[in-house]
Amino acid sequence: MKKGMIKVSVLYPNGEGKNFDMDYYCNQHLQLVGELLGDSVKAATVEKGLGGAIPGSPATYAAMGNLYFASMDSFQNSFGPNAEKIIGDLPNFTNIEPVVQISEVMI
Repeated sequence: MKKGMIKVSVLYPNGEGKNFDMDYYCNQHLQLVGELLGDSVKAATVEKGLGGAIPGSPATYAAMGNLYFASMDSFQNSFGPNAEKIIGDLPNFTNIEPVVQISEVMI
């Protein structure tokens, strides 16, 4: 990633009674997001939580998805018109309310 890019992180907190279908997320949800946002997405990563800071403790997040954009305008112009479709797909793979952070890549 290059300095100045916009990173949109979607974090899914782990916990009892929370479900996350990683197969659906990787193979269907991200395909939908890619089709809707197109070339505005410069890169994407998916992370699966394995554990916490203390050995043997559960991961704070079940999963994290990260999308990278050239600018805030690029993110807003691509995501805004498609937000309803993207958010509407969440119940197909999770019952977790995601936490979203938008950041600027510094290094």
